[in-house]
Amino acid sequence: MVKTQEYKSTIKSRPFFFLETKKVADLMYQGLKAFEIKDKAIHENIFQVKTEARKKEIASTTLSRLKDLDECLLGKIVRGDSETSKMLVLYSIMKTDRLFFEFMYEVFREKFVLKDYFLTDKDFNIFFESKKQQSNKVASWKDYTFYKLKQVYIRILHEAGVLKNQKGDREINRVYIDYEVVKHLMEIGDQAYIEILVGE
Repeated sequence: MVKTQEYKSTIKSRPFFFLETKKVADLMYQGLKAFEIKDKAIHENIFQVKTEARKKEIASTTLSRLKDLDECLLGKIVRGDSETSKMLVLYSIMKTDRLFFEFMYEVFREKFVLKDYFLTDKDFNIFFESKKQQSNKVASWKDYTFYKLKQVYIRILHEAGVLKNQKGDREINRVYIDYEVVKHLMEIGDQAYIEILVGE
């Protein structure tokens, strides 16, 4: 469960990676192992990036996000409709980043509950201040770290399709997700993620 994870800020240099994650999910779905995918990333440049460091970083990030997803969910990322596929990539990020999950559950989900469909700068500020009070580790981060976290959270949510715009008071977009996926997440005990993704 996410709550057992340490808080970290590495997400600030790791964007949504939708197409890259979909590509890795496809290779995993075909039965390739992590070391084989990393090898493809380096020697076949499957992500079409210039440096070896970047090839390794994208492979490592996407594999880390997908490692706990079962065959059903991997298949839906690869072959599902675009909205569901993006929601599952968002789910994979929440599963591997405690602070992002808590933001999504405590702030984003709450927006649906309150029928307040705008994500403001104030929402971010209140959330980060709250986490500073709860965690010495988060409290030790520099202001610039929170600035970058806010930037990447907004970008991820926009690319996932759940934010209509990235500037000002950002309007939240309720997104369709395949009922089979919702049912499957319920069956594996991920009710909290459904509440975030479906807005219920």
